[in-house]
Amino acid sequence: MSWSNAVYVDVIIVNWNSGAQLSAAVLSIVEHGCSVSKVVVVDNSSSDDSIAILESVRDKCPFQLIVLKNDKNRGFGAACNQGALECDSPYILFLNPDARLKHGTLQTSMEFMEKIENSHIGICGVQLIEESGRVARSCSRFPSVKGFFAYTLGFDRLFPRMGILMTEWDHLNTQEVDQIIGACFLVRRSVFETLHGFDERFFVYFEEVDFSYRAHLLGWRSMYLADVQAFHAGGGTSRQIKARRLFYALRSRLLYVHKHFSRPAAVAVLLMTLILEPLSRSAFALARCSWLNLRETWVAYGLLWRWLPQWVFKGVTQ
Repeated sequence: MSWSNAVYVDVIIVNWNSGAQLSAAVLSIVEHGCSVSKVVVVDNSSSDDSIAILESVRDKCPFQLIVLKNDKNRGFGAACNQGALECDSPYILFLNPDARLKHGTLQTSMEFMEKIENSHIGICGVQLIEESGRVARSCSRFPSVKGFFAYTLGFDRLFPRMGILMTEWDHLNTQEVDQIIGACFLVRRSVFETLHGFDERFFVYFEEVDFSYRAHLLGWRSMYLADVQAFHAGGGTSRQIKARRLFYALRSRLLYVHKHFSRPAAVAVLLMTLILEPLSRSAFALARCSWLNLRETWVAYGLLWRWLPQWVFKGVTQ
């Protein structure tokens, strides 16, 4: 695919207090995103200088740079949907602010997606390189009761194939997978619009799992490309709020199983999450003599228990 007749892509970055990481992500698009038509940055009411730093590099952007500023943190999925309203290219790349494109990231991905034999591929991801230089184990299986049980008791560390995360696979070969991590998530815009975007009930976490599963039900598939890379620091700004990050993950898990699992399966995961998991997390923290992790676990569960009646009786998801 030559760039004289290139198919273009729009990039959406959701920002929340990302500091200089945000401008670094955009500059990586400047350097390696020759098929990018526009970049939409949706700022979820940041209190740092990330947007000011970004504005200082605007003149370097050969594409249209749109910055949308929210007066509150709307959550990741809602902000992605907000950014998508500005997009008109055939493809949308959702890129985390702590990720950066490398040489060929977009070109190779787009060439793959444009092949006729790959017309059933709705979502594409690439090999992610961590700060240490290690290849991230970034792909997952669709959630199941068995997978959640293995994760809760730590069995997935001994028997990785029991778990949801595909940690047993070195991610060195290209293959179809259930779910690509949302850090570098290339989607056909037609698929995104058919699914009406991300489910905004997921404030953060599981929104791309839910999206991938709904796409799968409609016959679309997700492909992981191992011959092209992007950088991903991992954790992002959620490193700043570990207890709240755990709360968000647990809350989104319950919302996911309520939406997609049978009632008996959803109840089983609910009981595991509310009773078994805090005990197992506490045991692991005590075994490591990590009082900080122990405290973070119970702060997160305090938030979860306070939210649960609001969800059950009032339908409050955030």
